[in-house]
This record gives sequence, structure tokens and C-alpha cells, in this order.
Amino acid sequence: MKTLTIFHDPQCGLCAAFKEWLNRQPKYVEARFIPYNAPAAVRLFPGLWDMGAGKDVVVLADDGSWWQGETAWLTCLWITREYRPWSYRFKSPLLRPLVKRAIHLLAENRLTISRLLHLRHDEQLAQAIRTQPQPRCQTGTCQIDSPFKFHTPPPPLP
Repeated sequence: MKTLTIFHDPQCGLCAAFKEWLNRQPKYVEARFIPYNAPAAVRLFPGLWDMGAGKDVVVLADDGSWWQGETAWLTCLWITREYRPWSYRFKSPLLRPLVKRAIHLLAENRLTISRLLHLRHDEQLAQAIRTQPQPRCQTGTCQIDSPFKFHTPPPPLP
């Protein structure tokens, strides 16, 4: 396996934060992200929509293996250099049920979590920036009034 394709929800801030986090990690396997609802996703993985990819992450390896839910998340950890040991630990019989429950809670509440943590996807960030008022200065270099204006050069330091 050389490449892992992660089908994600492009409208989910939590998904966007995870994508940024995973992209920053040193990895054993390359990761690429495709929105689950993109035409390219359906061409690459027919039947993806029927699997409920909009509700839970789906991961596809270049060898045809695929995972969904907690196994998909564990696979994403497994490809990272730093967190691979955690993937083995979390898949143990003792921790696996807890991981499954935690992933289910995250998936079911990802949009609420995104809103509460102010996590936004790129389009939401761009829209927020576009709605900000324009700066008052027109030159592009705004001057700041400072109480520390010197009318004469300050005395040299000893």
C-alpha cells in the first residue's frame, strides 16, 4: 500500500481540522482527501454514497482494501509515523469497543462539535473573511496612533 484515499465531508469543520492535522503528520503511506460527494469519489469507489459516506469516513487503499467507521480512523492513525503504535493499542480487544463508541459519537455529532469548537471548512473561512469590514485606511498602510511618539530623537542609551 502506497496511497490511502480518505473520503470526507467537505462541509464539516471537524473533517477539515482532521485533514489539516493528518496532512501535517509524517507518514509511511501517502494520504489524499476527496470529498465523498465529488464525482471523482464515485468514479474511484462506486457505491460510496450507498455506504453512508456522508455520515462516516470511508478510506480506500490503492490495493483495493477499504475501511469505514472506527477501522477507517485506526487506519488513518496507522499510516502516521508518530501514531502508528496508538492504532495497534486502540484496536486491542479491550479498547476497541471504546474506540468504536467514541468514533460513533464523533461522527453523529461532528457538525455540532465543529460549531461549538468554531472549526470551519475552507469555504466557511473564506466567507467569514469576505464579510469582514474593509479597513478604514485606503493606502494599504494604516498608521497607528501611539502615545509614544517622539518629536525629537530619543537620547542615546548609556
